[in-house]
Amino acid sequence: MAEALAEALAIQRYAVDTVSDGEAAWVQVNTLNYDLILLDMMLPKLDGIHLCQRLRSNGYQMPVLMITARDTSTDKVIGLDAGADDYMVKPLDIPELLARIRALLRRGQTVSPPILEWGQLRLDPGTYEVCYGDQTLRLTPKEYSLLELLIRNGRQIMSRSAIIEHVWSIDNPPKEDTIKVHVKSLRSKLRAVGAPEDLIETVHGLGYRLKSLSE
Repeated sequence: MAEALAEALAIQRYAVDTVSDGEAAWVQVNTLNYDLILLDMMLPKLDGIHLCQRLRSNGYQMPVLMITARDTSTDKVIGLDAGADDYMVKPLDIPELLARIRALLRRGQTVSPPILEWGQLRLDPGTYEVCYGDQTLRLTPKEYSLLELLIRNGRQIMSRSAIIEHVWSIDNPPKEDTIKVHVKSLRSKLRAVGAPEDLIETVHGLGYRLKSLSE
């Protein structure tokens, strides 16, 4: 089911990561920044209820949509009391799921501004518009997703595997030099609108990150 959901969301131009158990999900949330979490109640290792409680007790405020096969009012109450913002029962109706995701994201935007900024670099996830100063960049979908990943995580190094998971797919990874080609193209487009040559830093043997604003 996770693969089918990820595909449906990717078609809508959402950047999607999937994990197979609750402990892996906890590690992922602590590694990357997310706007919304789809959470299966029956995850192995750490179930959805306890994961949601852990997220809330540690201050994570992103919307959580709980998914379960059990359609009882008691289960819904347990999920919502654990900190979930919404609740859906399998089998999922994809159009309804997408509508609920849009509603939760709109609600979240009232709490945190949707514009992502790094110095003069501005990225609008709502319109997919990217600007540097007063110059607009025209990016491919992959370039946009790569830049969004970097700006959301700032000085944190994004490894090749993290970039593949976020921008491509573990099941359909790119060729060895594809990431380098996309980074080179992205740097060229940024440089053309006045950005520093090293705005995207290569940390040799580890991955990529954005240049410190203090430098």
